[in-house]
Amino acid sequence: MADTMQFDLVSPERKLASGQATSVMIPGADGDMTAMPDHAPVVATLRPGILVVEMDGATHEYAITGGFAQITAEGTTILADEALPKAEVSMDMLADRIATAEAAKEGVEGALLDDASKRLADLEALRTALS
Repeated sequence: MADTMQFDLVSPERKLASGQATSVMIPGADGDMTAMPDHAPVVATLRPGILVVEMDGATHEYAITGGFAQITAEGTTILADEALPKAEVSMDMLADRIATAEAAKEGVEGALLDDASKRLADLEALRTALS
């Protein structure tokens, strides 16, 4: 069994991280998961939350707003809608994302309302985790 795996975190704006990781804790849309070397192949959607990476002998935390994770035995790639190192996230930026999610709930019903409500709840939970 390998001790490390390749890890890459990419957002549309930039590549945030790349290196050898021992574990990646992922906020999955269907529940949190931890990817480790030799993990079974999985593709998962992400929810807003904190991505925690054990890499280079340190813990790195990133705030993400959604996206996808591709996990294989050799590595984990995170394709984030938006991602920033946790220390760089401003409460104003997060308030803007929450306001957008609140507006998205207006005038929708059924499954769309459920999805919009979950996104809003996830963003509010992210705000709580960051404060």
